[in-house]
Amino acid sequence: MEEVCERKNLKEALRQVRSNKGSAGVDGMTVDKLGDYLKQHWPVIREQLLNGTYEPKPVRRVEIPKPDGGGRKSLASQPCWTALSSKR
Repeated sequence: MEEVCERKNLKEALRQVRSNKGSAGVDGMTVDKLGDYLKQHWPVIREQLLNGTYEPKPVRRVEIPKPDGGGRKSLASQPCWTALSSKR
């Protein structure tokens, strides 16, 4: 989990989320607002990830067919999901 939380890994995850240019997540947050949100909330999110208490927001099912079966995560959780998936 420490590798997941490394600055380099998370910056890459955020870059990937931004490059996807997706619509707002279930939380209504846009990609444009994500950077500021993470600057403010990252210390708490990081601590939760490291101590195993982080719980991403629920996924909202969508009717758009997607290879993974659908579902839209909160945008604020997306960099964490991306960072985790890159370290599997």
